[in-house]
Amino acid sequence: MAEFRTIVNVETDFKISYRDSVLMLGSCFTDNIGQRLAQAKIPVTVNPYGVLFNPESIAATIENSLNIKPIAESDLLRNGDLWVNLDFHGSFSSTDKYEAIEKMNAAARLMNKKLSEATILFLTFGTAYVYKYLQTNKIAVNCHKLPGTSFQSYMLTADEIANRYTRLIDKLLKQNPNLQIVFTVSPIRHLRDGAHRNQLSKATLLLAIDQIVSRFKQAHYFPSYEILLDDLRDYRFYDTDMVHPSSLAVDYIWQQLRNSCISPANNQLIDEIMKIETAVSHKPINPQSAEFQKFTSIQLDCIKKIAQAHPNLDFSAEIKHFEQYVKN
Repeated sequence: MAEFRTIVNVETDFKISYRDSVLMLGSCFTDNIGQRLAQAKIPVTVNPYGVLFNPESIAATIENSLNIKPIAESDLLRNGDLWVNLDFHGSFSSTDKYEAIEKMNAAARLMNKKLSEATILFLTFGTAYVYKYLQTNKIAVNCHKLPGTSFQSYMLTADEIANRYTRLIDKLLKQNPNLQIVFTVSPIRHLRDGAHRNQLSKATLLLAIDQIVSRFKQAHYFPSYEILLDDLRDYRFYDTDMVHPSSLAVDYIWQQLRNSCISPANNQLIDEIMKIETAVSHKPINPQSAEFQKFTSIQLDCIKKIAQAHPNLDFSAEIKHFEQYVKN
């Protein structure tokens, strides 16, 4: 019988394991997949600087972190009651300039540490459009709702992105020769500039990544964009805003990542961990009942068994959760 959908077959030449240190940077789609890796207890750090949408902002963030360039008062702008930095997400802003500076410098130190430790670096490009702050001629990571007249918007070219990342990857591999770099394009639709320009932007990102991957044997591509657009291909796989993928779509892409990038043995461990995480989310009606006490005992035994086999995994939060229900 004919297939009634296009199944995107994902083949990769890299694998993720519990021995890896994963760093993920990019659009909010990165947060979604990173959250699932964290739930599975694979060592992962997601967006220390906050969400990053365009390739230039991601590259500049990495370079600033490699160089450990300290944030100074001169790097901040006053926007209403807040002190903001165009290189950082709005969550780093504060009414206290010194608090803002400390949060930003802490993020830079964390990023520097994770870049040196990482074995796998995921970079998710959301859009090829950038906003250049006219006062400094620097591309902003976040515009912080400053007046639109303060910025010039334009689209990067595929060659600009590819050449920028060729220089950046050379630097990264000199510091960390064993690093594997995985590129993906976010399936989130950027419709501010219209549907046609969104497609031009995504095509530009895909062309750029194709050039980058062809230049480095340690650079790879994971087809998140194609899985949603060509495989799932239906509005029921979008959230209510019709822009972001639904949780069902993210789960499907996560499953594709698991099937292609994680070994069967590690996937078996993930299944065991996710059963425990599901049990943690269970809200008991009567915690003191014999039935729930037995359930709690079983979960603690399961955690103990996995922890003994994998002492590097941290189950302290799960143990604390279940122990609160144990009768004295």
